[in-house]
Amino acid sequence: MAGHDRWVGAGGSTAATVEAAVEEALRTALAGRDASLVVVFASPAYPLDQVATELDGRLGGVPVLGCSTAGEVATSGVSDSGLVVWALGGEGFEVATGLGEGSEEGLRSAAADAAQCAHRVESQANELLVLLADGLCGNQVEVVRGAYSVVGASVPLVGGSAGDDLAMERTQVLSGTVATSEAVVAAAISSPAPIGIGVAHGWREVGEPMLVTGSEEVEVGTIDDRPALDVYLDAFGAPEAVRADEALFVDFAVTRPIGLVRRGRTEVRYVAGADYERRTLTCIAEVPQGAAIHLLEGDEATVLDATDAACAAAIEGLDGQPPIGVLAFDCVARRAVLAEGGVQQELDRISAATGGVPVAGFYTYGEIARTRGSGGFHNQTLVVVAFA
Repeated sequence: MAGHDRWVGAGGSTAATVEAAVEEALRTALAGRDASLVVVFASPAYPLDQVATELDGRLGGVPVLGCSTAGEVATSGVSDSGLVVWALGGEGFEVATGLGEGSEEGLRSAAADAAQCAHRVESQANELLVLLADGLCGNQVEVVRGAYSVVGASVPLVGGSAGDDLAMERTQVLSGTVATSEAVVAAAISSPAPIGIGVAHGWREVGEPMLVTGSEEVEVGTIDDRPALDVYLDAFGAPEAVRADEALFVDFAVTRPIGLVRRGRTEVRYVAGADYERRTLTCIAEVPQGAAIHLLEGDEATVLDATDAACAAAIEGLDGQPPIGVLAFDCVARRAVLAEGGVQQELDRISAATGGVPVAGFYTYGEIARTRGSGGFHNQTLVVVAFA
């Protein structure tokens, strides 16, 4: 079969030095083959500029994309302070990468600049744009809007927002030899074979739908004409300690997102913090005034069921062809729901559903999956991308 000429590889490492980690992960991912694209997901324990330099020295001009993480996923297992390499190559793949830099206000233009790489790839039957963005920079919805303004509805968008092991201080992205913040990087991939995308979150609705009556981009001021923080705390029956301590609120909110209702589907919004004086909520991405929302919660069973659903949808998108490899973008807040051993269960389910092919990904501060419409930024969601 033609698919035998294409390949995907994945490798991981938790070695003590950047040099050793890159060498080990590359050795497994490449297995002596010449790659068309290498993607790296690295814990902040490995300075991303050093990772870029090391990869460049070993790969000699192969397009490289990457970001910092809040946990790494590879075929061999899940790590918290590791480095993962994902690579593809062989007959049929066409690849180009891009970088866009900007400020919080310029996130849309940065994404548009990065997405220009799509114009440098030969058009084929199946195309994809992978996007990685600074996870602590501005309104992350702007990443999707910027890329969409360049490629339109014909090219699916997938990817994630970089992490920093929940320090919430600084995240970075990597393109070639450049590692930086306040930026977006992209890889345009075209292939003669199908690329399947699955998206699922596993959160269930709490109570009745509500209306956002006051908001400004990522800050929600009022819900049903009441202070948003008060509505949120009351709906979930928050303990007194959480009601009095903003730091405790962050841990409380990580498994209690907001669901933005849009045209029959729900886009999850991560509640990143609260202002106890102004009684507002702060989300990673915008929650527009006038939007209908549900408050959401979940548990290990619903999260793992969503893993199965995302994998099934990705495989279905391959039109009956077998997968050769998988990319996974999984929210760090979904991970927080899983009990000890649950994280490995999730990886085991991905592996079982995809036939044991190479898998790599990372735990994100937000996920991108646009397959229809102009929306497509998610929080607390799993995005699975399968290649045939």
